[in-house]
Amino acid sequence: MSSETTHAAHHEGEEHESMTKKKIWSVFWILLGITTIEFIIALYLVPHGIIPLKAANPVYIILTLFKAFYIIAYFMHLKFERVGLIYAVVVPVLFIIGLILVLTNESHHWIDLRA
Repeated sequence: MSSETTHAAHHEGEEHESMTKKKIWSVFWILLGITTIEFIIALYLVPHGIIPLKAANPVYIILTLFKAFYIIAYFMHLKFERVGLIYAVVVPVLFIIGLILVLTNESHHWIDLRA
């Protein structure tokens, strides 16, 4: 009886491990795709004038936020945590991003005043 239980637990562990490997590889391919898009924009589209730099920068920011989400959610296992812990991490990050945006806008204002 115990060998059947051990065998079932071992099989369940292998199934979980293969699912984890599949998820890791799928996240890897998503991150690789996003990085490839960033490189195409940076090395081909912007230098050839297809996309202006002012339009490319917001695209870089959005793609970088997607990459950060996948890294934090899957490799740092935040997606599988409780809601309170997720809010404890996400809310301060959102405030920091807002602070960066406000300070960037303010710095442009001071640069415009000096010019």
